[in-house]
Amino acid sequence: MTTFDKRKDAYESKFAHDEELRFKSEARRNKLLGLWAAEKLGLAGEKATEYAGAVIASDFDEPGDEDVFRKVRADFDQGNVAVSDQELREKMVNLMAVAVQQIESTK
Repeated sequence: MTTFDKRKDAYESKFAHDEELRFKSEARRNKLLGLWAAEKLGLAGEKATEYAGAVIASDFDEPGDEDVFRKVRADFDQGNVAVSDQELREKMVNLMAVAVQQIESTK
């Protein structure tokens, strides 16, 4: 195997690792967001867990975070929860940092 092949394999391995970390972090962030939103909606226990699962599932609708944002935003609007778009987006960013930290600490 040439040096070029080794380098190529290393880059491919790093890319695969980074993508796996991103996927796990987004799923963890969505779970944390779902649990936070469930609390705001007055849900607890099994209902909160189910809601968090629904938030995770909403991320598979389309690429990016907008599908998750729209789901929680619509649920907040329906439940008359007073959380601004900016606050919701900031919570998503903050929870992503928490999720990454949690994922990395389990290694």
